[in-house]
Amino acid sequence: MAKIFFAMTLAFGLLLGSVDARAAGAIAVDDEAGSKADEVGYGIGTGSSREEAGADAMRECKKAGNSNCKVAVRYDTCGAYAASKSYSGIGWGSSEGAAKSNALEACGSGCKVVVADCQ
Repeated sequence: MAKIFFAMTLAFGLLLGSVDARAAGAIAVDDEAGSKADEVGYGIGTGSSREEAGADAMRECKKAGNSNCKVAVRYDTCGAYAASKSYSGIGWGSSEGAAKSNALEACGSGCKVVVADCQ
């Protein structure tokens, strides 16, 4: 009976460990690609850490034909990037709506959301 209890406890612990190992996300942008928000180049990446997600986002941004990519935002749940001709802003939050709202607030008036993503 003790062996069964140990095996069940171990399996439950492994299951909890996999639930806690959430993926991270990142957005890399090339805002030199255009003069308007809808001309901004970007790439979205994922990984087991924020650093890994950032590297993946850079690869995706460059793969899309952008040459001046930089990681704009890293997030665990949702992230967004907003821009206008003169300004940009990033945001993150527990939902896509919250991330977009935060990015728009950080950017200022005249901005629109370029890209948003949730993990």
